[in-house]
Amino acid sequence: MKKVSFIGLGVMGFPMAGHLQNSGYQVTVYNRSPKKAESWVQQYGGTMATTPARAVKDSDIVFVCVGNDDDLRQVVLGPNGAFSGMKAKAILVDHTTASATVARELAHKAASIDLAFVDAPVSGGEAGAVNGQLTIMVGGEPSTYSAVESAIQSYAKFSKLLGPVGSGQLAKMMNQICIAGVVQGLAEALHFGQNAGLDCTQVVEVISQGAAGSWQMDNRHKTMLNNEYDFGFAVDWMRKDLDIALTEAKNNGSTLPLTALVDQFYADVQKNGGSRWDTSSLLTRL
Repeated sequence: MKKVSFIGLGVMGFPMAGHLQNSGYQVTVYNRSPKKAESWVQQYGGTMATTPARAVKDSDIVFVCVGNDDDLRQVVLGPNGAFSGMKAKAILVDHTTASATVARELAHKAASIDLAFVDAPVSGGEAGAVNGQLTIMVGGEPSTYSAVESAIQSYAKFSKLLGPVGSGQLAKMMNQICIAGVVQGLAEALHFGQNAGLDCTQVVEVISQGAAGSWQMDNRHKTMLNNEYDFGFAVDWMRKDLDIALTEAKNNGSTLPLTALVDQFYADVQKNGGSRWDTSSLLTRL
């Protein structure tokens, strides 16, 4: 039985680590809030540790899923961080949605101490994590990806190596750019339809079968029309991700006018108390 570790048991990491345990891996978990780790062990078995360094001892693969660049550096590079406890040749798989810069930083550090690293941000939200149906964008060396691919399949419906370290994070930025534009378009269409006196549920039934169809339309139009936003991917998280994309765009010379505009629309939603609402809450500002 291959020994692995999972650091970060948030809404995504908690079920992802569970899928690994249920797939036959021996999983040791660490979470900055110990109660979450205790709850995970009660639900799935496995073991918990009090520091990242202790959690990764003797593991072949270490998975990380935390909030942002600073969180990532803390649990990997900080005192008692993962890199200080990993055995030689072990691999760190980072599922955090973070910058390409921090991915390259960690990969460089890993290589200097005989470790390996891949950045592997995920898409699919909490439901995808719970159902083991995530899409995973990976950056790293082909041999490293091959060594972790079967473990990743425990919670993924699709994963692909897209290039060197940092490529996964850049792909995730593209993913979030696409989502921002699609959700705003859907919000405006529903707003228009309501003002025009149409039955928007019936209209969506029709237009979703054509070129306008999207995951957002299929999964969010009903809740948007019912003004229900207490689920899914939070506005605060989306703004964090869009900030990463907009910063990267400045660095590589890209122009993202729509993304910048929708980011400001999300700022309006935050001001209206919607920081923890689902990203489909763009409709509320209309």
